[in-house]
Amino acid sequence: MSREPGLRRQIVLSLGVLALGIILLSVVGSYVFYALAVAYLPGSISETWLPSRVELAWIVSTAVAALAVAVLVAMRLSRRILTPLNSVAHSLREIAQGNLQARAAIDGRALGETAQLVRDCNTMAERLQGMTREREFWNAAIAHELRTPVTILRGRLQGLAEGVFAPEPETFQGLLRQVEGLSRLIEDLRALSLNDSGHLELQLAPVVLEQELSAVVHAFATDLAARGIALQVELESRTWVVCDALRIRQAVMALLQNALAYADPGTVRVRVGSRGGMCEVRVEDDGPGIEAATAAQVFEAFRRGDPSRSRKSGGSGLGLAVVKAIAEAHGGTASCRPSGTGGTTFLLRWPTPLDVARAAQG
Repeated sequence: MSREPGLRRQIVLSLGVLALGIILLSVVGSYVFYALAVAYLPGSISETWLPSRVELAWIVSTAVAALAVAVLVAMRLSRRILTPLNSVAHSLREIAQGNLQARAAIDGRALGETAQLVRDCNTMAERLQGMTREREFWNAAIAHELRTPVTILRGRLQGLAEGVFAPEPETFQGLLRQVEGLSRLIEDLRALSLNDSGHLELQLAPVVLEQELSAVVHAFATDLAARGIALQVELESRTWVVCDALRIRQAVMALLQNALAYADPGTVRVRVGSRGGMCEVRVEDDGPGIEAATAAQVFEAFRRGDPSRSRKSGGSGLGLAVVKAIAEAHGGTASCRPSGTGGTTFLLRWPTPLDVARAAQG
């Protein structure tokens, strides 16, 4: 709440002071005038309803003084109101013409509402500028992610058409992997766009979490073992929760894909359970860990702690952003924290109505 005086209060106060000043000038001034006139110029006072020259001069001078006071107060008040408004109007015209760096000047004499209007205008301009930078970043990042698979597909298909490559199953399997990568990228972008617009719809239903995730988790065992990573799974049996099973599987796959791409050889532990109305999915590795500064941005789209490793692993930088979007769509959270073994723990939590889960279980 702003401590600056409100605009309405200042207008009322200024007009009240103006009225009081004119009344005092007229009443007290007239009393002093006639007191002096009676004492020193008794003949200058008119005996009729028409004023004398001296009285007429006093009336004119009083009116001029009152008008001067009114103009002075009006100028000061209008300056305190119109100066910030004109500054806001000028900055808005600049913003409308594409100059997102335009800012309204903050006048220290601006009143409460006008000063707040200047701050709100500048905040809006900063957010618009930030959104523009983010859009440019997204366009560049998406173009970068699409360039590699499209270039590979074009080269391979052109080679097949010109007879450079033999139409063998291995060639088509490589092309299929590139298409699958594009499909995942498109689906991730779609999920993030739906979440940002508030249209990421969920098909909520009571499910047994162990049954939904068991096959997904164990599907990564072979690929993890090939990288020297042992998979340790702890699934609570017959755990009924309320969720969109398809989206939760998508989130868990993204977490395991992240571990497959970046985790050091060791152990990846997957723990799934429900406590106090909150369902938890925890994926923990033994390294290399994530710095605190990077952990705060790891769930942002296209934000990578090590871009070079991401390029080598083929990651798009969207997997963890999708995990966060799915968690938020369920009314939950996704967090990243250091593990007890020097690695990283990713925790996905969302509330599940206990009464619905118990009813399904019963």
